[in-house]
Amino acid sequence: MTFSARWEFDAIGTRWAVETEAPVSGRVRTRVGELVAQFDEQWSRFRSDSLVARLSAGGSAPLPADGASMLDLYARLSDETGGAVNPLVGRSLDALGYDPAYSFVAGGAMPAPAAWRDILHWHDDTLSLDAPAVIDVGAIGKGRLVDRVSAALAETHDTHVVDASGDIAVYGVTERIGLEHPYDPSRAIGVATVASGALCASAVNRRAWGDGLHHVLDARTGEPVRTVAATWAIASDAMTADAAATVLFFDEGPRAAASLDAHWVRMTTDGQVEWSPDAPVDLFF
Repeated sequence: MTFSARWEFDAIGTRWAVETEAPVSGRVRTRVGELVAQFDEQWSRFRSDSLVARLSAGGSAPLPADGASMLDLYARLSDETGGAVNPLVGRSLDALGYDPAYSFVAGGAMPAPAAWRDILHWHDDTLSLDAPAVIDVGAIGKGRLVDRVSAALAETHDTHVVDASGDIAVYGVTERIGLEHPYDPSRAIGVATVASGALCASAVNRRAWGDGLHHVLDARTGEPVRTVAATWAIASDAMTADAAATVLFFDEGPRAAASLDAHWVRMTTDGQVEWSPDAPVDLFF
């Protein structure tokens, strides 16, 4: 579908684009801005005044509206991947140089706390940490915010697309979306068909620095993943698709993605392409 209106803005460190049939009103833009600001104030690992920063020394705080759904999903992903996905991976990222100062100076690898559910608690409208740790919701957080922005737009726009630099929600229409080659952004390895759902992509060439350093870590070791270069996942909502795109970096990924009812494609670092049998994609090779 060809949309007649496009709204672009920057949020949570990346560029967003919203496509609609009619321009987004000032009221809805304000609402979207409020959602983004709230999410950033709560979950940003890069702000000294965020909820995440305030809890990093331990303690408790009111549980954000997104908290239970995201952390429940993290618990599921942790179980599905044998601990490779962990919401307390923030200090592991800091140790490798992806820290609030963007130093990009790597120290030694730091595994995340394996027994993270003994430290991090969310219940009775309270979020608490029993020991110093840094929460990082990067595995699913952007997808969750895409869903919230799409829900705000749906109040006045029956059809729209929200694209947060690779995390994409398609509402009320069917879209064909190119799968960008991780080693050559001018090329696509295929095209996915998304009908009123979401497609999320992740790749090791995004948010990368140094020799082999990037943002996708195995929480068990604190080291960047080495065998998968890029993933794409299609699901009913962007948070689920984002989660599936994350787990696909690990050996357990295909089984975990299937448990999330997600279709998927992934490319390994040696150039091999794998996909789920029922994935709605046309691949170019």
